[in-house]
Amino acid sequence: MEQRTENGAAFKALLSQSREQVEAALERWLPAEDRQPETLHRAMRYSALSGGKYVRPLLVYATGQALGVTAAALDGPACAIELIHSYSLVHDDLPAMDDDDLRRGKPTCHRAFDEATAVLVGDALQSLAFHILAVDTSIKIRAELRVKMIATLADASGSLGMAGGQAIDLEADGKGDDFTLVSLQYMHSQKTGALIRASVRLGALSAPDCDEALLTRLDHYAANIGLAFQIRDDILDIEAPTDILGKNQGADIARNKPTYPALLGMDGAKRKAEQLHEAALDNLATLGSEADPLRWISAYIVQRPS
Repeated sequence: MEQRTENGAAFKALLSQSREQVEAALERWLPAEDRQPETLHRAMRYSALSGGKYVRPLLVYATGQALGVTAAALDGPACAIELIHSYSLVHDDLPAMDDDDLRRGKPTCHRAFDEATAVLVGDALQSLAFHILAVDTSIKIRAELRVKMIATLADASGSLGMAGGQAIDLEADGKGDDFTLVSLQYMHSQKTGALIRASVRLGALSAPDCDEALLTRLDHYAANIGLAFQIRDDILDIEAPTDILGKNQGADIARNKPTYPALLGMDGAKRKAEQLHEAALDNLATLGSEADPLRWISAYIVQRPS
């Protein structure tokens, strides 16, 4: 995870601090394993505390803190976005969808428990995310902005966001040769990009005085890194071994799914990711050093090893 700037050590520290903070907050919000129904609660914790990269919470923290919000006030939004992400992974892995056996180097939820429990885990993690945004007293904003947060997460999660993107992705199985670049970009702007954009927006909405012009620039930043994130995923599916990926290598190729390397070539996909990184940085031009963590995250996304 070496960065191409002298800020590599600072970014690693930021990533570690963010991971520790959101894991501690998730520990507080997730029901205890010995609370009924015990199996469901064990499975929820197994899925949500599985040692992921926590990029989405990192974006919440980095955005909010760039705008002067304390880390404690960002714990709730960071947990909410990660719980939605975790639920999506549990459901994506089910036999009825991507049918995967490995996630983050461990058996997927339906393999570690069973399919019915995995369905309920996704349902419960999703509802907990919205509960947190509704009741967390550490979120120090007026009611109007809290409602905007809830609407942001709902829009990003639904049929015009992540769920819709996953539906298109399922329909794309075996149709990699028929997909256009425009169709691929739309699919991933929903499936992957929607939650990344929501992460940045939740961080920005945590700042009571964030104006619409800045929200728009931050949204453009997020849209660019969201697409770059998916392109990097496609590249890693080809280049990275299973033990590094934490999931089965070559799964997209095996299903003949449309990918950026398939449409642009590997070199073209890497160039596209770099172009998106530069465009993301352009949208941060009006912000000073307080936004450096957002710049580091963009660089990390196009370089990450897994």
